[in-house]
Formats: sequence, C-alpha cells, structure tokens
Amino acid sequence: MSASVNKFERRRLRVRRSIRKVSGLRPRLSVFRSSKHIYAQVIDDARGVTVAAASSIDTELKPQLKKGADKAAAIEVGKLLAKRAMAAGIKDVVFDRGGYLFHGRVKALADAAREGGLNF
Repeated sequence: MSASVNKFERRRLRVRRSIRKVSGLRPRLSVFRSSKHIYAQVIDDARGVTVAAASSIDTELKPQLKKGADKAAAIEVGKLLAKRAMAAGIKDVVFDRGGYLFHGRVKALADAAREGGLNF
C-alpha cells in the first residue's frame, strides 16, 4: 500500500515542479478527486489564496447531479469553476492535475473549464 502512495506522491511532486517552471505567475487550477466527489480550485500561489472553487458537493450543483463521482459531475464542476474564475477576473491558468492521469473525470473537468472560457 505504501508503495502506491509513494508513487502517487512522486507523480504529484513531479507535476507541481514542472508547473512552477512554466506558470509565469498564472494562477493554478488544482484538481482533487475522491471516490465520491470531485473538487477543483483556482489558487494564486503568489498571494497564497484561493480565488475560485467548485465541487460536486456545492449547493448549486448537488440537486442537478445524480452522482458526485462521474464524468457528468466533473463537467458541471468545470463549468461552474470557469464561471466563478471569470467573475473573479481570472482568464489564464495553469492546470495542476495532481498525481492523477489526464483522462476520465480529470480530463472532463479540464475540457469543461476550457469551454467555460479558461485558457490553459
């Protein structure tokens, strides 16, 4: 069990290190997925604050979603996050997939955020 956790942590740190190289002071769109929900937030690392956040347990989305851990939920979270980030004046971000592979729910969230107007 610890070997898989270590592999995940290594992937997460590797992704974070490469993001720092290319970010150029852009905020970071960070994704966390659990077995029941998906969460995303736009973080300004220079100031250390969360600019916008959305999740599948959000009061706006909860009644619409059948499950919190499927692609449909990820798409809705991506759209809501893009709307909130645009309202906060954020258009350009760098995508932080964490240690997760870029497919499935993570990819669906990223594509929906792009359609919502975020550039990355």
